[in-house]
Amino acid sequence: MIEKIKTLLREVENLEAFSAEELELLRIKYLSKKGEIPSLVNDFRNVAAEHKREVGKFLNELKERTQDKINELKERFEQAQSGNRAFDLTRTAYPEPLGARHPLSVIKREICDIFGRLGFSIAEGPEIEDDWHVFSALNFAEDHPARDMQDTFFIRHRPDVVLRTHTSSVQTRVMERQQPPLRIICPGRVYRNEAISYRAHCFFHQVEALFIDRDVSFADLKQALLFFAREMFGAHTEIRLRPSYFPFTEPSAEMDISCVLCGGKGCPFCKHTGWVEILGCGMVDPNVLDNCGIDSHIYSGYALGMGIERITNLKYQVKDLRMFSENDVRFLRQFTAAY
Repeated sequence: MIEKIKTLLREVENLEAFSAEELELLRIKYLSKKGEIPSLVNDFRNVAAEHKREVGKFLNELKERTQDKINELKERFEQAQSGNRAFDLTRTAYPEPLGARHPLSVIKREICDIFGRLGFSIAEGPEIEDDWHVFSALNFAEDHPARDMQDTFFIRHRPDVVLRTHTSSVQTRVMERQQPPLRIICPGRVYRNEAISYRAHCFFHQVEALFIDRDVSFADLKQALLFFAREMFGAHTEIRLRPSYFPFTEPSAEMDISCVLCGGKGCPFCKHTGWVEILGCGMVDPNVLDNCGIDSHIYSGYALGMGIERITNLKYQVKDLRMFSENDVRFLRQFTAAY
C-alpha cells in the first residue's frame, strides 16, 4: 500500500490542468467520494496494526499534497481570469486619456532650460537645513526678522535646524565644496510660516541662480535677466531694475517686466503701472564669498531668485495659489497640452 501511495504522490506532483473543466476532472479523480484517495482510506482498515502508523503518515501526506495542488491550480486560473478582465475586448479603440504635467513642473523645466542655454547646471540640496547654510553664511544678522518664528519653521528641540526658507542654502553648500568658476541654478521647495490664502502658502517653489568668476559685473547680470525675460515671456518683453535690499547681495535690485497682458500700457493686472515684479537679484556680497571659503578679492558674482508660482501665474493667469497643491484633476487637465 505504501508503494501505491508513493506512486500517487509522484502523479500529484506533476498534475497540470489547462482549463477549469480539466481541473474539476482531476479533483473528482483524486478527492471525490469514489476517487483514488478515499479508496485508499477505506483500505486503511485492512492494514496490519504494526504498519498503521507508517501507512497513515504517508496517507495524510498524500491527502494534504493533493489538496494543495488542486488549490494551487485553481488559484492560478483565478489570477489569469482577473488579469484578463483588465482588458475589455468589446470596447471601441479609443485611446486611454493621458495625464498632464503639473503647471509648476512645466514652468520649472522651462526656466531650467533657459538658464541651461546660458551654461548653468542644476544643483540640489536638503530641505531640512541648519542655521549656517540658510542664514549665517548668507550674511543674515543674528536679529534679522527672517530668523523669527513667524517666518521660519524650526525643528522642535533643535533651534539650529530649520526647514529651508529659500534655495540659497544650496548655493552656500556648492560654494563650500567647489571653487569658481561656478554657474548653477537651484530649483526646489521652500517653507515659510505664513497664513495660507489665495496669494500665500506655507510652502512654495523657488529657482535661484548663481554665477561666480573673475570680473563678473552687474552688466553680466542685467544681460542674463534680459535674455531670461524675453525667452520666457516673449521677444518684446522689457525689463527694469529697482534698487532693493537683500542681506546676501550688494547692490541689490528687484526686476520688473512689462505687463504680459497689456504690453506695458496699464491694466488692472499690473495695477495700471505697466510693470509686474517677478524676481530679486544682485551682486553677491563679499562677506558671503568669504564665509564660504571663496576669496572675494579675486572673485565676484551675481545671484538671482524667483518664485515658480509667480512665473506660473503670469504665464497661465492662475489667481489662487492653493490650486497648485489641491490636486484637483479638473484644474490639472487644463495643462494636458503643456510639454
